[in-house]
Amino acid sequence: MEPDGIGEHLLLRVEKTGANTSWVARQLARWAQIPPADVSFSGMKDRHAVARQWFSLRLGGREDPPLSELAIDGVQVLSSARHGRKLRRGTHCANHFSLTLRELDADLTDRFTTLVAHGFPNYFGAQRYGQRNLQSAQTLFSGKGRRLKREQRSMAISAARSLLFDEVLARRVAHGTWNRLLAGDAAMLAGSQSWFAVDAIDDALVERLRRFDIHPSGPLWGTGEPVTGAGVAQLEQVVAQEHEGFATGLASSGSRQQRRSLRACPSGARIEQHERTALLRFTLPPGSYATSLVRELADIDEPDRARERTRTEPGDRR
Repeated sequence: MEPDGIGEHLLLRVEKTGANTSWVARQLARWAQIPPADVSFSGMKDRHAVARQWFSLRLGGREDPPLSELAIDGVQVLSSARHGRKLRRGTHCANHFSLTLRELDADLTDRFTTLVAHGFPNYFGAQRYGQRNLQSAQTLFSGKGRRLKREQRSMAISAARSLLFDEVLARRVAHGTWNRLLAGDAAMLAGSQSWFAVDAIDDALVERLRRFDIHPSGPLWGTGEPVTGAGVAQLEQVVAQEHEGFATGLASSGSRQQRRSLRACPSGARIEQHERTALLRFTLPPGSYATSLVRELADIDEPDRARERTRTEPGDRR
């Protein structure tokens, strides 16, 4: 969508460095003198990046606060406009990435080309779990989670769902079926949250799968009956039983059963490698993680983030 120039919401396109999305939202609320709940965004962007994204601030009939008075460490406003509707989670079309990998021991060009051509396992990965989110989920589902703030509760539930999904995906990767449709699968329509049951595999479905029009899917656990059948349902139930505390807690949390594609497909991808440094550019659909692509591309040594917090305000930017 494009800003329509009128309405009660102020849209800000922001470039942030060394700050997570929620922290920036709270600072924008303070600047605009509105409740934090009146600041929204389409998705979370990594703190450890130079990231550009849109925020919406519900101002009603008030005049726009002076941008000259906006002073947030590591944040720059690139553009602003009024709009009639707030931004909602997941309403953006895609995320664009530009990543640099250094000190490489091999040429990644062929491997990168293969991942672009065939897709890669759509793991959430450790980035989604955070440092304490799974522990918070255990606390929440044990009945001791009343002290969790709304945002903490949401992140805890999300982390637990992500763990179960990743476990299912890992087993289908091990079985070689993460990018194939099986009888009993729920096939996701590319670019949407819609799915349909697969009773039998025919040539038409195989062709749609090859064109990336549909993908196999995995469970985002919650209330309601599983939508898969046959061996697919059995595999998902085995994972749920092995993580019974999370599965039971999610079923009673109010989160509805949903599906997520097991396969992610980058677009607009290119790689430029010079000796031991490679620059990657690609686009992913909402909810897919660049870190999961990189995981399939190379073995990465992560820096010690604990040493990078000299600019962190305690409890704000972690």
